[in-house]
Amino acid sequence: MSRRPPRLAVTLGDPRGIGPEVVAKALAPGLDAGITLIGADEQIADIPAQRKIGVGSWGGGAGSGEQGAGRLAGVAVEQAVALARDGVVDAIVTGPVHKHALHVAGFRYPGLTELVAHLAGGGEAAMMLATGKLRVVLVTTHIALKEVPAQVTTERVLRCGRVTERALAAWWGIARPRLALCALNPHAGESGLFGDEDDRILLPAARELGAAGPLPADTVFVRALKGEFDAVLAPYHDVGMTAVKVAGFGTGVNVTIGLPFPRVAPDHGTALDIAGKGVADPGSMRAALELAVELAQRSRKP
Repeated sequence: MSRRPPRLAVTLGDPRGIGPEVVAKALAPGLDAGITLIGADEQIADIPAQRKIGVGSWGGGAGSGEQGAGRLAGVAVEQAVALARDGVVDAIVTGPVHKHALHVAGFRYPGLTELVAHLAGGGEAAMMLATGKLRVVLVTTHIALKEVPAQVTTERVLRCGRVTERALAAWWGIARPRLALCALNPHAGESGLFGDEDDRILLPAARELGAAGPLPADTVFVRALKGEFDAVLAPYHDVGMTAVKVAGFGTGVNVTIGLPFPRVAPDHGTALDIAGKGVADPGSMRAALELAVELAQRSRKP
């Protein structure tokens, strides 16, 4: 007897942005999954799905403005996580949100990675970006660059590496993941000439994880693209995000690893400037949906 298709909860994201548009385009025939669509009442009404959950009206009263948009987007994520925790869905896919709108609506987290991790039970979670053979996991996420050196500790790198190993084994089926650690400084510090953090902080973590590195950023991602590593641990947001977007802009996906269930999202933002014009590219959202199906098939209970 064949197993049922995976069940996904899909949120539309900020109702002012391109989320509703790219979700509608990406939910085309050929996706073997049961879909629960969650978003503003008016927007989910026009998108075909097996099940729909409205979180309020958009376009008037309490639903208007930045705070209203943030509230609708945040509540939709809360609903999706609740469905996943209750076993109603196997994975969630979140449309792009506006971080400031979430903040003014009371969801005071650096981003959805942290919000979803909190809603899922507060365990150790990390942000992975993936496109093709390249998987990059961020050791630090949405913090100022000047704060990165103090936040990149040996223990933090180790925790991130362990989460990555578990996710690659459970969700990707890679029994013995090959990790690489991206250096913090140019040329991995050049023996201390450009900073000692790579030798003092990153090297002990790499040795304990059995990972390659720390390797300079200008080579480690090229080697990963060639299939040498299953994932690269990047010390700060932009070095990892830039590598993924240059390698596969429009096809990259964001995966929150370390959760009891997969959470996947497109690698782009709300694009408020082009919302409603019909020109938004659904490629990353489609890639997110397809990866969510793949991960759910491996991670869900029989």
